[in-house]
Amino acid sequence: MNQPVNRTPFEILARYERLSLAHASATQERFEAPGLWRGIGFRVGSRALVSGIDEINELLAVPVLTPVPRTQAWLLGVANVRGNLVPVVDLARFLFGERTQQSDRSRLLVVRQGSGNVALLVAEVFGQRTVDEEQRQYAHEEDDPRLTRFADSRVGDQQLAIFSMSRLVRAPDFRQAAA
Repeated sequence: MNQPVNRTPFEILARYERLSLAHASATQERFEAPGLWRGIGFRVGSRALVSGIDEINELLAVPVLTPVPRTQAWLLGVANVRGNLVPVVDLARFLFGERTQQSDRSRLLVVRQGSGNVALLVAEVFGQRTVDEEQRQYAHEEDDPRLTRFADSRVGDQQLAIFSMSRLVRAPDFRQAAA
């Protein structure tokens, strides 16, 4: 008869790590296939957008905000994110002049801005989206003048505007939050 092997907690965790790493390497190859672009889909107002997965550092539920006086209406305030104060911008208000109606689906997209971060309030996050070469080939040019400086094209069945976070955070009017 086979006797059960008594393993230490360390041995069990080491085995889980080996199995996890073996699974992760196979998954990575599938995601890094040539011609695929990965992004995070989200809704701002009535528009569906997608930004590169490498441009978004983190997704957060909306925390308590502290208002900052004498700032633009689109700067909602600052939030404490793990001990760091992060400015929070209502992206719909910045882009379209419309306040985001917060709900249980509202999220903050944390993106790098200079040497710090900024959080963007969006109505909801759709999750990861993959755009292939064919979708890029048949992309439609972005025609909304409020988005053209940040998005060049729209792709897929949902007509997701490919939104550049790096262009957004470099825009002079975005960087000037003082009223």
